Amino acid sequence: MTAFTRTLHRTSARRIAAVSVVAAGALLLSACGDDGDDMAGMDHGSSSSSAAATPEAAATSGDFNDADATFAHMMIPHHQQAVEMAGLADGRASDSQIKDLAGKIEQAQDPEIKTMKGWLTSWKQPTAMESMPGMDHGSMNGMMSDEDMDELKGMNGAEFDKMFAQMMIDHHNGAIAMAKDEQKNGKNADAKKMAGDIVTGQSAEVKQLQSILDRL
Repeated sequence: MTAFTRTLHRTSARRIAAVSVVAAGALLLSACGDDGDDMAGMDHGSSSSSAAATPEAAATSGDFNDADATFAHMMIPHHQQAVEMAGLADGRASDSQIKDLAGKIEQAQDPEIKTMKGWLTSWKQPTAMESMPGMDHGSMNGMMSDEDMDELKGMNGAEFDKMFAQMMIDHHNGAIAMAKDEQKNGKNADAKKMAGDIVTGQSAEVKQLQSILDRL
């Protein structure tokens, strides 16, 4: 069995295994308190694209619930890993579409990380998942293990392109699932808008990545 095949097996299993973590995270966050109910009537902030929002602008968004906080807590490290994966394409990828898409992922998700950290600060919530007992990256939808990341780092050329495409498809599908949960259960207008942007943008990228994978 090749390294790429092993990764396919792991990522496919992980895609099925972690659906309940969002609900568990919401229950855990209830212990942190919900300041949103005391902040009704505050400005929800700019309606501009989430990728263009600044942490300072995002901090004006007042009304939130546990689902909003869970979304930010989990999406920040999820985005951080996607940015790390995209950064590996430089010097390793050989396919021009993979290189182009990796650049777009970094450009889109870095600003969203800053925005979500701004929300958590303004909501007086922890800004790192590590500070929240019971929540870990390994149980999150679509997150790659350290072993997966090490394998990807060791690849080059067409082998890297194939593994990157499959891993990013699984990673994006995990983000889409979390974003849909935020759309359904969240309260904060800006967080729900970002969730919608993630669903739309990353669904399109999944189709593009699958097309690339089929071609390679």
